[in-house]
Amino acid sequence: MHILVTNDDGVNAPGLLALAEEMSNLGKVSVLAPDRNWSASGHVKTLDRPLRVKEVRLSENVTAWASDGAPSDCVALAVCGFLPEKIDLVVSGINPYANLGHDVTYSGTVTAAMEAAIWGFPAIAMSLESPEHLVGPADYTASARIARVVAQSVLRYGLAPNVLLNVNVPYLPYEQLKGIRITRQGLRVYHDRLDQRLDPRGKPYYWTAGDLPTGVPERGTDIGVLAEGCVSVTPIQLDLTAYHAIPDLNSWEWDRDNLMGFAASVGAEIPALEIQAM
Repeated sequence: MHILVTNDDGVNAPGLLALAEEMSNLGKVSVLAPDRNWSASGHVKTLDRPLRVKEVRLSENVTAWASDGAPSDCVALAVCGFLPEKIDLVVSGINPYANLGHDVTYSGTVTAAMEAAIWGFPAIAMSLESPEHLVGPADYTASARIARVVAQSVLRYGLAPNVLLNVNVPYLPYEQLKGIRITRQGLRVYHDRLDQRLDPRGKPYYWTAGDLPTGVPERGTDIGVLAEGCVSVTPIQLDLTAYHAIPDLNSWEWDRDNLMGFAASVGAEIPALEIQAM
């Protein structure tokens, strides 16, 4: 059994080491992670420069490879041949904060797992719901044990093609967790605001500021289940097609005459095109 461990917080993040040590109970572990923090980087693919990789010792028993690429680059490097041995599972994390709802589109933790799914490998993204004002280092003990439980299940039962698991763990001792629940994505609420300032030369620059996102704790969602003290396991598919919207789009008047009439009303032009309904 060969497990690739990666993350988006950087190769020296404590959650990565906790995950690698726990995964070593299941088989051989290879660690290939970014050499710096790529949090909220989304699904990045580096094409305009070469990628560098160096060896890093994380502990007495764990050696890792650090790349100057993004989390998804690290996965691509590993599965494309940097690691010569066949990979059986990819686990990304452990992120120190939850990745819920729409967070998955921003999260380097999740998109590293997405990269693995694109290449046809079973993948898990692990996140811990640490308190916002936590004093001292986070305790990854419970979330690492959950990662092992989930990984064992994936290795036993397998995952459907193009599906990955997004796992979020409450910040509780393992014995106080109330179980594992299969969930759907919930509604994340963001509180971003734009902070505009001037540099010493009088030129404007901008910070995206605001409070941390909150969520609607609806029952059966990742947000609701975490609020109940349970581990959330959300299956995510790579096919983002909104199938329910197709019938409505097919009902629109797409023919050229109608489009030309609309274009004339707004002073635009419609090029020649053919519309086919699904």
